Amino acid sequence: MNLSISLTVNGVRRNIELEDPRVTLLDLLRERLHLTGTKKGCDRGQCGACTVLVDGRRINSCLALAVSHDGAEVLTIEGITGGDELHPVQAAFIAHDGFQCGFCTPGQIMSAIGLIQEGQAGDDPERIREAMSGNLCRCGAYSGITDALLDVQKNLVEADQRRSA
Repeated sequence: MNLSISLTVNGVRRNIELEDPRVTLLDLLRERLHLTGTKKGCDRGQCGACTVLVDGRRINSCLALAVSHDGAEVLTIEGITGGDELHPVQAAFIAHDGFQCGFCTPGQIMSAIGLIQEGQAGDDPERIREAMSGNLCRCGAYSGITDALLDVQKNLVEADQRRSA
């Protein structure tokens, strides 16, 4: 029995035939749509390497059945830039050494973008660490990740203040 679903992935509408209703969003992205930036780490929702934004919210795509997100808008690491310019979170990760081996980086960046969009980042390092605790880094780049988010958040606040002035 085939199921048809429709997703908007990185701004592009995709109509997809699923042969198996148990296909996860992660496997659909990686194996069917060839968007391999989203990583399969633990495959149990514990590491955050598979984090994507669905309708603007952070989710572990390894735990999400693709069929349950029919009609959703999905944003992956491949869809966050507009051309050759890095997303501000990507640039901040580079500037603050927010990665080492890079395996967890796509999930970390997607989680950071979601955190900022949710208005949960703030300027408190402990709050950021807590909100990002679902994303594990085996290399221990947590300090750089936190500094990167603090920098992006500060720049957003300053930009808002300039617009208001």
